[in-house]
Amino acid sequence: MSNNTTAALDKEDLRSTVADVLDVNESELTDEASFVGDLGVDSLMALEVMVVLEKKYSVKLGESELKEVTCLQKAYDLLTAKLQES
Repeated sequence: MSNNTTAALDKEDLRSTVADVLDVNESELTDEASFVGDLGVDSLMALEVMVVLEKKYSVKLGESELKEVTCLQKAYDLLTAKLQES
């Protein structure tokens, strides 16, 4: 089953989801764009992103993991790892 779940983690779908939550254009949300430095994400917005991702992908993210997610690529890597664990 984890293969199906992992296959469902499409980076462009993740980009779309995060862009919707942050209310930014997908084109601004490059893989390496810093959520805080480039996109002006504050801690409340970051928490909202994590809540949406937890619900969408049925994973639980810890507070320390939340601090690691500073760009889309790191969010993708973390979610991929979490989905492979389950």
